[in-house]
Amino acid sequence: MGAFFHFARRLLDRPARLAWTLLFAAVSAAGLGVGLLSLVPILKLILSEGGKSLQALAADFNASDPWMRIPTEVVERLPSDPFSGVVLILTCVGVLTIVGAAANFLHQSASYSLCTEVVARIRLDVFRHAMRMPLREVMRLGPAECSSRVIRDTGELVGGFMTLTGKATAQVTKAIAAFAAAVLIDWRVVLVAAIAGPIFGVVLRKSGKRVRRGNRGALMQQAALLRVTTEALSGLRMVKTATAESAMTGRFRRANDGVVRESMRARIAQSLAGPLIETLTILTALALAALAVREILRGTLSFDRFVLSLGSLAAAAASIRPLVSFAIDIQGAGAAAERLRELMGLSQEPRRADGLSRLPRHRARLSFEQVSFTYPGANEPAVQDVTLDIVFGEHVAFVGPNGCGKTTLLSMLPRLLDPSAGRIRIDGADIAQCTIGSVRRQIGVVTQESILIQGSVAENISLGSPGVKREELVDAARRAHAEAFVLRLAGGLDGAISEQGASLSGGQRQRLAIARALLRDPAILILDEATSQIDAESEQQIGQALAEISHSRTTLTVAHRLSTMLSADRIVVMDKGRVVDIGTHPQLLDRCSVYQRLVRSQMQGTEAASA
Repeated sequence: MGAFFHFARRLLDRPARLAWTLLFAAVSAAGLGVGLLSLVPILKLILSEGGKSLQALAADFNASDPWMRIPTEVVERLPSDPFSGVVLILTCVGVLTIVGAAANFLHQSASYSLCTEVVARIRLDVFRHAMRMPLREVMRLGPAECSSRVIRDTGELVGGFMTLTGKATAQVTKAIAAFAAAVLIDWRVVLVAAIAGPIFGVVLRKSGKRVRRGNRGALMQQAALLRVTTEALSGLRMVKTATAESAMTGRFRRANDGVVRESMRARIAQSLAGPLIETLTILTALALAALAVREILRGTLSFDRFVLSLGSLAAAAASIRPLVSFAIDIQGAGAAAERLRELMGLSQEPRRADGLSRLPRHRARLSFEQVSFTYPGANEPAVQDVTLDIVFGEHVAFVGPNGCGKTTLLSMLPRLLDPSAGRIRIDGADIAQCTIGSVRRQIGVVTQESILIQGSVAENISLGSPGVKREELVDAARRAHAEAFVLRLAGGLDGAISEQGASLSGGQRQRLAIARALLRDPAILILDEATSQIDAESEQQIGQALAEISHSRTTLTVAHRLSTMLSADRIVVMDKGRVVDIGTHPQLLDRCSVYQRLVRSQMQGTEAASA
């Protein structure tokens, strides 16, 4: 439960709200304790021979206890007949009940407000941490797993916190009040009941462990269920065209069965705890009855005090009994807390770490110096011993067979991945010794898969560039040749785009992504097959635009199309993670066999498409 209470300490971040929560719980419980104690004079008023008045009982109390005295003025104002005394006490108990009910409502309301605010902050912290995790960690866990922890696991914390500060606090304070009343009435009866306490604790501890393990397994299966659902629905076009509905349904069924299986483990343990506690309670009551009979027969315990003490203990037990399920709820939240703590324990990208300098804007050259990279768990490096110099303003195309390491190499420039060996320099500065923000702010990246958010066109273009002017948005759209179709949309720049840009064509989505990159005015522009979904005419127009702005930035392109290769100043040919040749199109066509095969396959593909 260490992980749960690690997050539960965040409740202390709201000390005033927490104090009000505990105060209202105490006020609500105090009414119960006073009500139980008030039964003593009521019974005496009713059962005493001749019927003593409340005033007489108060006078007897003052005579028997010199240390705690009721003021004389108060005694004189008390009713002098038994019935009026009972009515007064019952009236006071009724008022206390109303006050207690109001305090209980305020307690639950304050508890809910406190818990939801704290969990919202925890959720924000977890999401912020996930955003700053290295890409390799997110890839290892999987986006669905990270999403499940950010959303579902933090949601489980709300239930645990509500139980801790709401229901459990209310019941514990009531149990303490009833227990205190039982002690004041007769401590001997309480002593026997207290012996059963450790046994209750052992039962709760064992049951809680089983529930926590079951809930952890259920959360893992729910993450798998989320992953299967996301894959099926986001790729629904592919699923339908491949007639794979049955296959995806089968995957969903297996994940769904896993959720049921793990949830049942937790529920069985939870269901077993209740009957065990009830059995222990009955056995404790039988022991108390045996003790009471012996003491009553000896004359050392009056029947009325035994009844009142037993009644107070019964009230305490009634308050404690729900704690069984509350403890189970907290244990269940503990499983979610463990998963969240694991995520928060993963490393983050360095942001403002000591010793890192700010990288000035790129103006000279960037260099790859014997750079290698191996993915975790891989046997062979994806990039191996790459050395390359690129002059500022140069347009360099990277070509090679699929899986040759082009994208991996360029992913190390904005530090999405860090080299396993070697270093990357921008204008002589090792980017590993520079703040990530200063490196990435001067790099614009457009990938084959354009990522759009649900929002307006303007929000998508300005993503990552807050505070830009509308004229700058229009200019970026124009340079990316997106202005024409944007103006045709209802609302223009303010027009709505559906989730993942489903309302746009592939070419339109990529033009917006290119506009987003151009808006940053990057010193380095990385195009990873950025024109793969754009028609030939648009590609030519964008090529002209890139040519116009290439004098003020370095452009690195992962190219598959021959037209993109021809527009580059130099072409870097890669194969099996290595650079096998560098040169212009004519030079490589004359001497590089890998490049010759690529050009030949590209030309054959073009001829087939024309046919």
